[in-house]
Amino acid sequence: MATGVWISLFVYFALMIAIGFYAMHKSTSTSEDYILGGRSLSPQVAALSAGASDMSGWLLLGLPGAMFVSGLGSAWIGIGLLAGALCNWTLVAPRLREQTVHYGNAITIPEFLANRFPTQAMSLRTVSAVVIVVFFAVYTASGLVAGGKLFESAFAGVINIGGMSDYATGVMLTLGVVLVYTVVGGFLAVSMTDFVQGCIMMLALVIMPAVVLFGEGGGGFSQASQTLNEVDPSLLSWTEGLTFIGWLSAVTWGLGYFGQPHIIVRFMAIRTLKEVPVARNIGMSWMLISLIGAISLGIFGRAYAIRNGLDVEDPETIFIILSNLLFHPLLTGFLYAALLAAIMSTISSQLLVSSSSLTEDFYRLFLRKQATEKETVTVGRISVVLVGLVAMVIASDPNSQVLGLVSNAWAGFGAAFGPLIILSLMWSRTNGAGAIAGMVVGALTVMLWISLGWNASFMGGPGVYEIIPGFIAAFIAILAVSSVTVNAGEYQHITR
Repeated sequence: MATGVWISLFVYFALMIAIGFYAMHKSTSTSEDYILGGRSLSPQVAALSAGASDMSGWLLLGLPGAMFVSGLGSAWIGIGLLAGALCNWTLVAPRLREQTVHYGNAITIPEFLANRFPTQAMSLRTVSAVVIVVFFAVYTASGLVAGGKLFESAFAGVINIGGMSDYATGVMLTLGVVLVYTVVGGFLAVSMTDFVQGCIMMLALVIMPAVVLFGEGGGGFSQASQTLNEVDPSLLSWTEGLTFIGWLSAVTWGLGYFGQPHIIVRFMAIRTLKEVPVARNIGMSWMLISLIGAISLGIFGRAYAIRNGLDVEDPETIFIILSNLLFHPLLTGFLYAALLAAIMSTISSQLLVSSSSLTEDFYRLFLRKQATEKETVTVGRISVVLVGLVAMVIASDPNSQVLGLVSNAWAGFGAAFGPLIILSLMWSRTNGAGAIAGMVVGALTVMLWISLGWNASFMGGPGVYEIIPGFIAAFIAILAVSSVTVNAGEYQHITR
């Protein structure tokens, strides 16, 4: 492995850790600081932090891999996500920023739900904390799988720690660096590193497709299109070979945004309500550019591989293969850093949200109600490490598919929390009983759908993405149960 690659990666790792220690001195003295950064994020940091923590390794591995295999038909996932993110910023962000302060200055999603529905406070905090920790363990594992794949593909045989495989080494190193800056600096460190990582990711997704298309061996847009048409004309079709169920399963990825705790917690941390529209515009612009880059990378990377006789065994590694093949080692290291940025930004956010639930909604609720701020921050740091270790165990299988793990966890959160967040913010008749029903029904429907294999094949036809039945079932459960059970006490203002 060229020295230039290691120099770029060393600079990247050092920068992330330095940010962590800077944040430790600036904003980790209280639980609100450690978990929510003192609600002090600028719109720029909030926007790119939400985007970077959202996209994860699937943006540079999973989505390009899907495009590589299936062509433009897979781009509907990106379109659905773009629409869902816009609705999330427009409908949820301003209301959540305002109402989490109004209802007891809540600093976690479970705490907000408990304050919003006091008659079911204990049940809501317990159930929602369990859902967050369970699904985030799987979601975090998907990021570690991506890290393992990077080291397995790019650093084969270079790093040998105790005789471990390259994949296992990658998983451990990825988790290790993330743990350092997350444990040390908390939410502010995670958000600031997300901002830097978001910039690196977007730049990489502008550079890579341009070089693949117009660099040596690329042939330009017309040559790439001709190559793909000769191999399979459906690769350049948005609809050919795509069933209605397949299309619906792709675009409904956007429904998941409303229920992703690691994303919507950024809305709670923006400095002021007036800055939400600014953050929305920045975030959506970043997302549009990044998605176009990832889609272009996958589809034109396929054309490049065909024209130049590349053997791509795992389509999800096309970004890694082209990074190593087309660029100077210093730039290759930068591109590897971009992939690690995508992976690590999401892992750190998920670890912190899981930690906040374990700390605020379990430890402080059941074990030590009078815990000091210093003790709470310490427990939060320990929880980050514990969740990370569980995720590492789940990620131990090198055959795991990044997009598959992400899709399962995304659906679980989207169905469990999405309808509940929307209705708790926008429908005054939502009550505690309805909230519990919606959360449980949504999560169980997703898990049942996956266990029965209906996301792969349904009634003899193509599979239906599990977020669709889960989201619908949760929405109906909240409306139905809230309509037949009324508790006026839940509409009162609560102070913390």
